[in-house]
Order: sequence, then structure tokens, then C-alpha cells
Amino acid sequence: MAKTIVVKQIGSPIRRPAEQRATLIGLGLNKMHRTRELEDTPSVRGMVNKIPHLVKIIEERG
Repeated sequence: MAKTIVVKQIGSPIRRPAEQRATLIGLGLNKMHRTRELEDTPSVRGMVNKIPHLVKIIEERG
């Protein structure tokens, strides 16, 4: 079983650069307080680290 992380959106993309908005959509998030369970890969971690003010890792599984 692959390791996964649960990511929650805690910030709004309103008045943010288009690149940050696109990163949110790439993670599968687009509305406040949504959560997604994603594979724990370097690319996903990089996307989360690009927008730490908009998302929060709530759980690491596996």
C-alpha cells in the first residue's frame, strides 16, 4: 500500500496569482475546507510546499 497524505484547503485563492490557483486545482482543491487524500510523492509535496498559506496537511497515512 502506498503512503498517502490528507490535504485540506484553508485559504482562499481570491486575489492570489494564477500560478497558485493552478497549483490548488492540480491538487484537486478549489473550494474552502475541501480535503483530498493524495499519494505522498515528491511532486505532491512540492505542490503543497509552494502554497503553504493555502493548504494544510492534516494526516499522513501508511
